[in-house]
Amino acid sequence: MFVYHETGVVPRKKKSFVSKLNLGDERLFYIPITGGMIMFNHKKYEKKYFLPPNLTYDWVKKETLESAPIWCSVDLRDGNQALPIPMNLEEKLEMFQLLVEIGFKEIEIAFPAASDTEFRFLRTLIDHHMIPDDVTIMVITQAREHIIRRTFEAIKGVPKAIVHLYNSTSEAQRRQVFKKTKDEIKQIAIDGAILVKELAEKTTSDIYFQYSPESFPGTEVDYALDICNSVLDIWKPTPNHKAIINIPTTVEYSMPHIFASQIEYIHKNLSYRDSVTLSVHPHNDRGSGVSDAEFGVLAGAERVEGTLFGIGERTGNVDLITLAMNMYSQGYDPKLNFNNLEAIRKKYEKLTKITVPERQPYSGEMVFTAFSGSHQDAISKGMKYRKENNVDKWDVPYIPVDPVDLGRNYQTDVIRINSQSGKGGIGYILETNYGIKLPYQMNEAMGYATKKVSDQTNRELSVEEIYHVFEKQYVDFHPHFQLLDYQFNKGNKQEVTLTLLRDQQQIDIEGTGTGSLDAISNALKAYFHLDYVLEVYEQNSLGKDSEAKACAQIGISSQGKMHWGAGIDKDIIEATVKALVVAVNKLEVWM
Repeated sequence: MFVYHETGVVPRKKKSFVSKLNLGDERLFYIPITGGMIMFNHKKYEKKYFLPPNLTYDWVKKETLESAPIWCSVDLRDGNQALPIPMNLEEKLEMFQLLVEIGFKEIEIAFPAASDTEFRFLRTLIDHHMIPDDVTIMVITQAREHIIRRTFEAIKGVPKAIVHLYNSTSEAQRRQVFKKTKDEIKQIAIDGAILVKELAEKTTSDIYFQYSPESFPGTEVDYALDICNSVLDIWKPTPNHKAIINIPTTVEYSMPHIFASQIEYIHKNLSYRDSVTLSVHPHNDRGSGVSDAEFGVLAGAERVEGTLFGIGERTGNVDLITLAMNMYSQGYDPKLNFNNLEAIRKKYEKLTKITVPERQPYSGEMVFTAFSGSHQDAISKGMKYRKENNVDKWDVPYIPVDPVDLGRNYQTDVIRINSQSGKGGIGYILETNYGIKLPYQMNEAMGYATKKVSDQTNRELSVEEIYHVFEKQYVDFHPHFQLLDYQFNKGNKQEVTLTLLRDQQQIDIEGTGTGSLDAISNALKAYFHLDYVLEVYEQNSLGKDSEAKACAQIGISSQGKMHWGAGIDKDIIEATVKALVVAVNKLEVWM
């Protein structure tokens, strides 16, 4: 529901549709978002996909992807054509270099007949010898004569390339758009395949062929197979010079297991099977792009086309980063390198002017971030266990892969603090960033103090702000008295003289005890008439060298409640005294 203050936002004529609620001095109107006369009518839709003639599920017997498919990036074509502002020549060149650095060996460069920018980009790569020897570029063309010829003009002089031929084959487009029969649509593909082969034979370049029955999800599966086999009969591929048959989910219509069964049927019935690389090109209209790709490979596909971060038309293409990292997270080499994914994401955003969603798998800004207290506690303990036990394999709760592998860091990316966070996460922040290890109960108190600040400000707190809360509450907290100086004297017992500042007056007090801390505590108890028990004393070094400061933590109990203080100093005695003074300042007796 939408909530509006009673300030004229809701027209008077709409009052019959709303309910009014009083909250203190505020009167709120609640407007149901499902109101009105527009019907949400599911009956206007029906299933649009076609099952294969023989439905099999052999692919289900396979557990996972153990070897990387051939990856083909279509960022420079499919991804680029989805951008509100397409990349210019310089941006395209930079993107190409990025894809090469990641490890792509097949890159769809352009639709060279589509625009002058596309054509010039391709010519720049060829004329300036910018294509590495181990990289094969791909260009796409409709099965139309003038476009095919323009495409071959664009790739003149390229050492090797894939020419990607396609035409739409779906029942809906045959009927509504082209007004052609099945045989007529198939003939378009055949004619295109013939011309592509003729032009390829006239060049000195090593040309590989690819065919896609575009709009496959709305195409009868046996008909799509028939067209593909007819094209292959023209090309006559060999095991040493394979053709590519690419099956796209141009618009997703089915659940991924249906797509997998369609691919399995094509895989089992494709002509020249040992001479064909079966490829999939998933889009994400149903949110199943990753599943389509993974299931498709299980079903017999050997190649996957997609984009970085899933950028593409409508809901996008399949995200190749997710696919590759899914393999990586199970211990298999994806043959793509994302060890600096943070830098890749920033460069991609700069070139495309598209912001990667912060929850995008593996690559989003917040995918390794935990705000929940229980999650933070589990992560903190998991990281501690990993360190203490020298664990080799990654197995930290709630974090599927080591963020460091992707160029992220624990200090800022893993545990972040807001009003929903817990003591474990806050303790982790202090220990990881500042070396401060708090006792369990003090950690809990610090957690409540931090969450209170976050709740009051209604926002996430930075690492620096969390430390500031710690300083304010447990290091610099002395509203009732301050310690100015102290002197120890050795006798039968430890003797101490404390110089305090109280109510702007300097006072000296004395005490004795079995040790330094006991003597100071007794002096404070006697002078201020206090009754408490020193329950906890812990300390830890904040560094490894001799100049490192120490942090002491003191917990005292009074009337069933714990009160905490901390002190930081190069001298551990000094740190301890400071911690005790803060803890005593927190007693409720001062109220």
